[in-house]
Amino acid sequence: MRGRRPQSGQGPTGDRNRTLDRASGKADLAHLEQFVATRRGVEGFVEPRTAVTETTIVLVAADGEWTRRRIDGPGVARSLSKDLAVPVYDAQVTGYPQRMRDWNRDHKR
Repeated sequence: MRGRRPQSGQGPTGDRNRTLDRASGKADLAHLEQFVATRRGVEGFVEPRTAVTETTIVLVAADGEWTRRRIDGPGVARSLSKDLAVPVYDAQVTGYPQRMRDWNRDHKR
């Protein structure tokens, strides 16, 4: 509308630090904690924030089962991994483990 400023995230003068995705919440953290508590050999892989999604972490169990949830940045991923005693890696550097791809192949719908 004419004469109105764009709302957060809209237009060229909107908030450029926002994405189209929602922020992480308590349910996301609870899911990650539950995943770690009910699987063995879990590792975390941090995916960077993009224009479309917030920072995410992919947790991969020893058998290749995995889950992805939003987190509030790489610092939260490191803190969470320390609290849950789970190693965490930068997905852009290490890539994803073969067991994750194998699990996806074996569990296609």
